[in-house]
Amino acid sequence: MVKIRHAAERDIPEVSFAAPAGTPAGVEVLSLADLRLRVPAERLTAPQRPDFHHLITLTGGALRHTVDFTAHALEPGSWLWVRPGQVQQWGDLTHAEGTLILFRQDFLDPATTAGARIEDPHAPVLRRPLPHDAAALRLAADHLTAEFHALGHLPLEVHTAALRHLLAVLVLRLAHLTAPVGSPAPEPDATYLDFRDAVESRFARTRRVEDYAEALGYSARTLSRATLASAGLGAKEFIDRRVILEAKRLLAHSDLTAARIATRLGFSSATHFSKYFHQRTGQSPIAFRDTVRGHTAK
Repeated sequence: MVKIRHAAERDIPEVSFAAPAGTPAGVEVLSLADLRLRVPAERLTAPQRPDFHHLITLTGGALRHTVDFTAHALEPGSWLWVRPGQVQQWGDLTHAEGTLILFRQDFLDPATTAGARIEDPHAPVLRRPLPHDAAALRLAADHLTAEFHALGHLPLEVHTAALRHLLAVLVLRLAHLTAPVGSPAPEPDATYLDFRDAVESRFARTRRVEDYAEALGYSARTLSRATLASAGLGAKEFIDRRVILEAKRLLAHSDLTAARIATRLGFSSATHFSKYFHQRTGQSPIAFRDTVRGHTAK
């Protein structure tokens, strides 16, 4: 199902997709019962950073699943979407029943990737379908599951095409026909999307709104207005939150020193990084690491 590789200095284990023998590369569907049998619990509960998508839905029981330091409570009918690069930890699967769908981003066609906003790292993690959408989502998942387990009934290339289309139906419905937990966010405009993408690729090089404004051809005020309208916070806070998230990932799931993390994130010194982190979290980097690891070990 997966291959785990460890980066240098005991970084977060990175999990790569590995299709089961004889199946189409790029997608796998299995029950949570199968997952319990195939993967030891200690591997599932350890922090991992997969480079492929996870879709999880329950048909019975309950499950707590942590994604980037936020614990999400799944119940029957809810859907959780973990995207490449996010750090996840499985909770206790003993009493959870449902379906896990794994897929590589390049398994889907470009139109689906765009339409379902597959590459959006800011998309909601947990979704609960509106009542009239739940049956359609369940049907899409059931069709995908049945086709995945019908290997050999069709020529492999036809089977693969059917899986790609069925997965496309599911992710498009998830992206557009379900409501995120909490109040639905307004449709983001192009200015915000440009800024968000630029921050994702450059947050370790600059934390200045003015630098992004110059690179994108907007004024700093325009970026701040667009970010406030779409994300509910100013442009500077948006940048800072992305930097802090990456710092938390590295502190919690690697043994890198504060000085090495400071260098990775573009700070001039460990002291500057520690002050920045404390101002925005109320803790020093080392205190945060101790708190998170102590909590995880319980």
